[in-house]
Amino acid sequence: MQRLAQLQERLSAAFGGTAVKAYRGRAAAELSSAAFRSRHPLLFQWLGGSGLLSAILLLLLSHWGGPFMAGFGIILIAAIAGYLALFFRNGNRPGGRSPETPERVDATGLLGTVHDVLGDIVVTRMMDRRIIGSNETFRRLTGRAKPEGQTCEEIGLAFRPGPQSHRYDVEISTPAGQRIFLWHDVVTRDPANGRLLLQSIARDVTEERLAAESREEARRKAEYNSAAKSRLLATVSHEIRTPLSGILGMAHLISETKLTQEQQSYLTSIRQSGHALTQLVEDLLDFSTIEVGRFQLRPRSESLRKLVESVVEMLAHRAHEKGIEIGATVSSDVPELMSFDPARLRQVLFNVIGNAVKFTQAGGVFIRISRAAGELLISVTDTGPGMTAEEQARIFGEFEQGGSLAQKSNGTGLGLAISARIMREFGGSLTVASERGEGSQFTIRFPIELSEEDTASRKTLLASNSIVLLAPAGAARTAIAETITTLGGRCHLVASGEAARESLLSLARSGDRPTDIIIDHRMSEEFSLHIADRTEIAALGLRKVLLVNPEERNSHSLDLFDAWLIRPLREQSLIDVLRGRMRGMEKRDALNDNQPGLGPSIAERTAMGVGFSVLLGEDDPINAMLVRVMLEKGGHSVRHVDDFETLLDYALGDDRPDIIISDLSMPGGNGIDMLGRLRGHERRLDLLPVPVIVLTADKSDESRRQVLLNGANRVMVKPVDPVRLLTEVQAVVALSARRAEAR
Repeated sequence: MQRLAQLQERLSAAFGGTAVKAYRGRAAAELSSAAFRSRHPLLFQWLGGSGLLSAILLLLLSHWGGPFMAGFGIILIAAIAGYLALFFRNGNRPGGRSPETPERVDATGLLGTVHDVLGDIVVTRMMDRRIIGSNETFRRLTGRAKPEGQTCEEIGLAFRPGPQSHRYDVEISTPAGQRIFLWHDVVTRDPANGRLLLQSIARDVTEERLAAESREEARRKAEYNSAAKSRLLATVSHEIRTPLSGILGMAHLISETKLTQEQQSYLTSIRQSGHALTQLVEDLLDFSTIEVGRFQLRPRSESLRKLVESVVEMLAHRAHEKGIEIGATVSSDVPELMSFDPARLRQVLFNVIGNAVKFTQAGGVFIRISRAAGELLISVTDTGPGMTAEEQARIFGEFEQGGSLAQKSNGTGLGLAISARIMREFGGSLTVASERGEGSQFTIRFPIELSEEDTASRKTLLASNSIVLLAPAGAARTAIAETITTLGGRCHLVASGEAARESLLSLARSGDRPTDIIIDHRMSEEFSLHIADRTEIAALGLRKVLLVNPEERNSHSLDLFDAWLIRPLREQSLIDVLRGRMRGMEKRDALNDNQPGLGPSIAERTAMGVGFSVLLGEDDPINAMLVRVMLEKGGHSVRHVDDFETLLDYALGDDRPDIIISDLSMPGGNGIDMLGRLRGHERRLDLLPVPVIVLTADKSDESRRQVLLNGANRVMVKPVDPVRLLTEVQAVVALSARRAEAR
């Protein structure tokens, strides 16, 4: 470090003024001596021009680094720079020698030796491309001991132009096989006689080129796989959405008929399951959408409680089949309406709660919704096998699954990964806390925008009710008890008939007269044995409510009960029963809720007015029947075709329709081509354009854009909502009529 500091000081002094003159003087005296010129003619010739500065640097090295450093510098710089002076400098120098002189031969040999060690090729050629010199590497690789007088092409070298001039990829057949060299050409002037020469240096880049080709092949393969994945997703989307459209559409048509409340409940389950399946299809599509950064949230004011209840109801049958419980409760400080994207949150809840049910074999799944520090918290707690720290670290990874081999085979491993990404888009998170053998708790949290809603009234809805809950410990009992407390009621938990009888009598004696007793259907025998026929209990005037699974309610007699409730429990049903508004499902059937006139028809709901003539293009018979029935119920007349050629014939005939509704994929071509032909014929015949609504199972933005650019008025993704379809028909036809009047 001390010598380095001294060196820096001396350099500063040199560049500052007098020191550099002194060193130059010493250098000039040394270099001008006859002894130096006679001993080193080649080096003297090099130093005759631009090499002077290098000589000065050598003297500096001798001054600061001693004789050894100076000697090493002279050998190195003289060897390399001497060659460069002879071969790469333009112009002549007085006293220069011909290429045949010993000095020239020595320099050429020196350069060849250096490049031979490096494995590089050195070739010197005349401007007619004939070789006048080469190194040993070139001779060995080409198998030509004396290549002078020949061209590289005659020897068998294949030149491929590169991205820059005078640079090539050259293929050489060597004893070791085909090799690729990066070849550089430089035009120089021989300093001895002024002739122009073509100096070439080449380096073996075979491994680099093979690695580059491998990377390019990997890139092309990745692009191909990405395109193949997109095609697969589009195909899966179309093939699944088409039958789903029929399922959900037919469920809607059934809902327009006379049904008992029980039938309506079954139908609701069908529709919920259909929507859940639609959402599962969306998982694969969302995965690609999120990856490319095109994911968007569509928040609106919705009831979170109803959303959670609907998801829990969809999964309840699966839980009850496994013999486990499922229940949910909403804290009193959570308002009825909040701003969020209901479709995306439903997707997250379905994945998280569905996983909890899937991996829980005993016990149950409990969902609690609350607020904390301006965020909404949804905790999903299960009594499943739990997870190790390693499993928790990778559970949100793509295509990662936990559990046994059989459980892993039942799913894609994308649900939690997509859910975690969706929650990040919400500005929140999805986390897990778990211990092996102790179950797991998933926590969903995100900031919320609260609607102007007073939650105080919700806290007092059951303020006059004192309820004894006879049920075994578990998620269902916990959910009911917390819900009753949240609504202002008083809930007393008991686990046996004897304990229930004692609790009822004790409450009566204490002044907190019980108003209701809720009996889990698994405790109905306990109720019959200890409570049902006791006169002291009958004197209390209790409302006796049976809590039963939906699939088991027909196996239980209601003679001993005043009302019943279905698990998982809906909060509003609990309120209605405990406040005496209804007895339960059976009571609502007796009231004939579905008698004619109670529900508005489709036509009344959409205010369609006068019907239109509709040309329907659909090759799937179920979807064709579905759309036709929906349109006819809306007061429209429908002509159905199942291929594009027939559709165009009717669209351009004498009896033109008011509107065309067509699937994007039918025999006879595709919808985009059909639109182009239709609009082209209309322009040539000077016809008013007939409005077109396209139905498609392809949800991609690119497909939608192409359809609209080719002349469609609306694009609707299957499964199609009936009311929305009728509304769009009305709007499109009305807009078309206004444009025709303006024309």
